[in-house]
Amino acid sequence: MARPGLGLRLREDRRSASGGTTCRCRRAYPWGVSAVYAWLSRHPRLVDAVPAFWLAVLGVATIRGGRSATTYQPSGAVPAAAAGAASFGARHVLVLLLPLVAAMVIPVVFRRKYPVQAFTVAAVAGAIQVLTYSRPLGSDLAILILLYTLAGYRPRRVSVPGLGVCLAGSVAAVAVWAPSSVSALNRALMAVVIFSGTALVAWVLGDSMRHRRSYLTSLEDRAARLERERDAQAQIAAAAERARIARELHDVIAHNVSVMVVQADGASYALRSEPERTAQALNAISHTGRQALAEMRRLLGILRSGDEQAGLAPVPGLDQLRELLGQAREAGMSVSLTLEGPVRPLPGGAELAAYRVVQESLTNTRKHGGLAAAAAVTLRYEPGGLLLQVTDDGLGTSGPGTGAAAEGPGHGLTGMRERIEMYGGTVQAGPLPGGGYEVTAWLPVTAAGPDQLPDDGLDRPGRSRRALDGAA
Repeated sequence: MARPGLGLRLREDRRSASGGTTCRCRRAYPWGVSAVYAWLSRHPRLVDAVPAFWLAVLGVATIRGGRSATTYQPSGAVPAAAAGAASFGARHVLVLLLPLVAAMVIPVVFRRKYPVQAFTVAAVAGAIQVLTYSRPLGSDLAILILLYTLAGYRPRRVSVPGLGVCLAGSVAAVAVWAPSSVSALNRALMAVVIFSGTALVAWVLGDSMRHRRSYLTSLEDRAARLERERDAQAQIAAAAERARIARELHDVIAHNVSVMVVQADGASYALRSEPERTAQALNAISHTGRQALAEMRRLLGILRSGDEQAGLAPVPGLDQLRELLGQAREAGMSVSLTLEGPVRPLPGGAELAAYRVVQESLTNTRKHGGLAAAAAVTLRYEPGGLLLQVTDDGLGTSGPGTGAAAEGPGHGLTGMRERIEMYGGTVQAGPLPGGGYEVTAWLPVTAAGPDQLPDDGLDRPGRSRRALDGAA
């Protein structure tokens, strides 16, 4: 009845469905590095404030160096723009350039949240610097950082114009800052290699980072989606397995308990008048109860956390109809079996479905057909499959029945339909016009291959035929 490995798969599905995503216990980095990275990711402005501070220091240092070179020029040959700046004096130079340095380095702190605004403020400050000062500042590197951020956090339709602004600013800066003694070719090389080249490299790095970030995000989304689908599939598999186990429990309990009830009723009637029959009925009750307990123990064993291989037994099939019909006859029911056509081997799952249909039909006959009900089982092997009919001449579900019949509808017919439909078959059940009840199941079966039937060295068709003949 139980399949090896089934309990393990069910428990894994349960853990996956209940626990959601899998928890990784190992940390990505040792020695608390992951905690440091997590803290830094929660404080991006503090992280960006560090390069902004050093850019400000570098900008002030270049201002002081430029002021010294302009004020204490030994040759006295001072360029016109530099001489104009020196005429303001040291204080005037600081008053003019320090706001520009601040306007370029402060946006670095807010570059992640406001990349477009930060780049715009720094670009305007850089343009003012080109028009008012005769040499570059160390804080000009902030524009490259902001261009990288613009390309990394915004699409190309936004970052490409920013690259164009930097390239145009590079050409203008070389035209203004390069001494007049430098040739036009050298100026063009300076504009392309030193200024425009660095801007282009910053934009390419930022654009590549944006693509890599979007790719990683898509991978994470895909992994999360696949994990959700896996959990959903695990839940579906667990629900299907629970439904299968519920069907098996219903078949085992309903059949064996109904036999025990019938035997107990017979024993109570014959207790005083026929002690020998009472003893036989009690022995049948004991045997049936032990059989039911054994079957339930094997079935529920797959849900335990121990060894799933222990206590397993082959699933019942049509070969076990002799025991099933003999048990019904011992309970006092008249049962006949008719075989039509050559017996064909069936896959194990199909034989189990057919066996359960006969078992449930006989159980319903005992419960609803009355004490004197007789049943007839017909197995007709056709070229396209197996036609199975179970007919009784009892009261049917519409009659008053016995005490068991008054217990209300169960899930037997639903379980039969689910089993047969799993193999592409159909089940029809209903009362007969002249009285009684009939269950008809059609189970289409193709030629069984080696993957469907085990090669045990036995004549399976002949063995099945002999077993069925013995049941008849």
